[in-house]
Amino acid sequence: MLTPELAALTASAAALGFFHTLLGPDHYLPFIVMARAKKWTIARTALITSLCGIGHIGSSMLLGFIGIGIGLGAARIEAFDSFRSDIASWGLIAFGLVYFAYGVKTSWKKRPHEHSHVHADGSVHIHRHAHVEEHAHVHGKEADITPWVLFTLLVLGPCEPLIPLFMYPAVQESIAGLVWVTAAFGGVTIAAMTGAVTLAMLGFDLVSVKPLERFAHALAGITIFACGIAVQFFGI
Repeated sequence: MLTPELAALTASAAALGFFHTLLGPDHYLPFIVMARAKKWTIARTALITSLCGIGHIGSSMLLGFIGIGIGLGAARIEAFDSFRSDIASWGLIAFGLVYFAYGVKTSWKKRPHEHSHVHADGSVHIHRHAHVEEHAHVHGKEADITPWVLFTLLVLGPCEPLIPLFMYPAVQESIAGLVWVTAAFGGVTIAAMTGAVTLAMLGFDLVSVKPLERFAHALAGITIFACGIAVQFFGI
């Protein structure tokens, strides 16, 4: 039975899930910039974001269920969540830096330059091109590990408010209440992540960013690096 207390807790969980997601740039910015750099479709980006969101919520839910099941206090769970948060944020920082270096290398190779060709009649033809675009060959489909990296970092990253603010109070009502409140927080969080990313992708389709395409990978790397900094040092 949904008591007034449980209804209020559920509404609060849903609301905080929404605002917690939008105020945490690590929940959506990495997906947006990687999708642009990798040229993922909107459908693929939404799927990757949703699966990463499930992993993100699922890891916190599992930890909360285990903590409640074996009688751990909320303070001990919060301490472990803080440790997980450090790993995830430093992982974002490291991944961002590595990907930024890759992006700089790629943009340098893609820089346009000119060659002159002298024809038999003495006329000179200037040919402008970029080597990567002209001479790249496909040697089989390479596996893209980026979604797995993002998934791992999101699984390691905790949903800080979920366990102490909602799971522990909800279990005082009932096990069904615990499941209901957790599902509300998790469902809204995943929907907000996927919605924010999808809307941003649709917005980018309306704006011409062709001059910046050469720097897409570098911009993705520095954005992910900034997300990690924001989480680790500013608690965003």
